Amino acid sequence: MPTKSRRFIELKNKLEPGKIYNVDEAFQLVKELATAKFDETIEAAVKLGIDPKQSDQQIRGTVSLPHGIGKQVRVLVFAQGEKASEAQAAGADYVGGEELVEKIQSGWFEFESAIATPDMMRVVGRLGKVLGPKGLMPNAKVGTVTFDIAQAVKEIKAGRLEIRNDRYGNIHLPIGKASFEVNQLQDNFFALLESIVRMKPASAKGRYVRNIAIASTMSPGLKLDVNSTLARMEKRIA
Repeated sequence: MPTKSRRFIELKNKLEPGKIYNVDEAFQLVKELATAKFDETIEAAVKLGIDPKQSDQQIRGTVSLPHGIGKQVRVLVFAQGEKASEAQAAGADYVGGEELVEKIQSGWFEFESAIATPDMMRVVGRLGKVLGPKGLMPNAKVGTVTFDIAQAVKEIKAGRLEIRNDRYGNIHLPIGKASFEVNQLQDNFFALLESIVRMKPASAKGRYVRNIAIASTMSPGLKLDVNSTLARMEKRIA
């Protein structure tokens, strides 16, 4: 088990053990705890009442965060001809076909998102075992296999994220930077939470959202009160 830094331990000691926070307390405190010498990422973690082993209980979709995540996302596009030109014009960082497949097979991964036109999937399919575990495999269900390349590139650059549960039924995603205003972080957080709630599988039993926490890159996590947080979300939707 990795050893926690002295700074992390000092920050944790400032927190009341076992305390559950309301949304406003948590977001104000997570910014105060982000005292590293770089602009820390703020991440949300949501534990869901799903059975990840069941195919009909997988959470998969996308969300567009209103304020982005404060990070330049490098987008790779598998396309050719006119669609390759559209991708470049839209701001894609890397565009190509077979040559990109070979580069990735050699261990190159200098991108955070991958998109492909449907006709390129016969080539991209060879990367399933490489891109799949990293969550980078283009998928029609989340809009990364499409002929509308320009729109997909622009949305991802603007802050669209893919939502998918891990093997334990958790979802971990960035919602911004410590330099964001509290209201910006909350806007992004609730956009994510609303999307997760809408994706609830019909076959999921019992309590769906079981735990919610937020944390910055270098600080301890803060647990949110689930009931009041969901109530706040519903109020925002109404």
